Amino acid sequence: MAILEQLNDLIWGLPLIVLLLGTHIYFTCRLHFPQKNLFRAIHLSLFSQTEDGRNLSPFSALSTTLAATLGTGNIIGVSTAVALGGPGAIFWCWITGILGMATAYGECYLSLLHRQKTQAGVYVGGPMYVLKNGLHNKNLGAIYALCTLAAAFGVGCTTQANSASGAASQSFGLSPHLVGIVLAAVTGAVILGGIKSIGRLCERTVPAITFLYLFGCLILLLLYRHQLLTAVIWILKDAFSFSGFAGGVAGAGIQQALRYGIARGLFTNEAGIGTSAIAAAASNTKDPKTQAYVSMTAVFWDTVVMCLLTGLVIVCNMLGDPASTAGVAETDLTAAAFSHLPYVGDTFLTISLCAFAVTTLIGWSYFGEKATEYLAGTRGIPLYKFFYVLMIYLGAIIPMRLVWECTDLINGFMALPNLLALWALRREIKS
Repeated sequence: MAILEQLNDLIWGLPLIVLLLGTHIYFTCRLHFPQKNLFRAIHLSLFSQTEDGRNLSPFSALSTTLAATLGTGNIIGVSTAVALGGPGAIFWCWITGILGMATAYGECYLSLLHRQKTQAGVYVGGPMYVLKNGLHNKNLGAIYALCTLAAAFGVGCTTQANSASGAASQSFGLSPHLVGIVLAAVTGAVILGGIKSIGRLCERTVPAITFLYLFGCLILLLLYRHQLLTAVIWILKDAFSFSGFAGGVAGAGIQQALRYGIARGLFTNEAGIGTSAIAAAASNTKDPKTQAYVSMTAVFWDTVVMCLLTGLVIVCNMLGDPASTAGVAETDLTAAAFSHLPYVGDTFLTISLCAFAVTTLIGWSYFGEKATEYLAGTRGIPLYKFFYVLMIYLGAIIPMRLVWECTDLINGFMALPNLLALWALRREIKS
């Protein structure tokens, strides 16, 4: 743990934070603020429904991306960001989402531009193919694919299974071993069906789960309406505070707020990591701009909406019922807030967390599969799926803090080759 924490402090120091924010700001300006076309992009995502029997429709590709990104990052990740970086981390997480939409647009645009079609007529792409076909560097593509494979086992597997097992154990007294076995069985049954099976499930379940969770957040904000303005002011003040005399939830100062806000924002929306581009490449859309706009909306729903609402709920609860947050674990601030939800309380959050965990496990399985295919061809996929399902069980029973430190480390390493490709090929991206 000590070594991991030191590595993360080094990787997530000022240089990477400046690089990520600088990339988000640069592409926002260079692409003439693609965020202004958000409503057009949402319209495209809902009504660009074309099937060709082999590849995904634009909405299915978006749903697969959302399945991978919407999950514990929005619930547990925001909780740890506030606990370790103070309420100001919510602001920087939100900013990462607002500006990261432009970076996500660029990633997905390049992915469609440099994707390739297999002999079976299926599109494959993502940063590894951008590095290979755009920069003509197979080795860098292999490095990114290896990072993606590690992230599939860490970010995609372990964090989701661990969060779900922890919540189920706390709320229902279920054994983490049992939860791990059930999650592994459900996920394995879906991913054996391939990308079409994954896309269909995500298309049907992700929107319903998302709106149910958002409804719960809105009810809590209605109950906390008298604390809402004070919560917003506290978040903004803490985001630019240089004191950080008390640390943690009392105010960690701007450096910690930046570090955990951006790290958790990157973890949940993955803008700058490039994984959403892997799902975007599987779309049957011919126009890179169309799919880039559609995929861009994933960052909006994930961070601009869900992380913000979760963060507001946590801070409002800290103000309205400080006793409920005293001495709780860094991962339990969200649970403390949702315990005030009328009638359902902890049960609602546990069910939401488990549902998101399953969809994220399924979505990330596809990213790891494409990385395996890049490295070892299709012959390596069955072995990958076996170890992926096995890691779901193992993830359910290992310590949570270790899991989150590992995910931060993997995300930092994944961002570097992807950002290199973005900057090197930036002139190819059209607004």
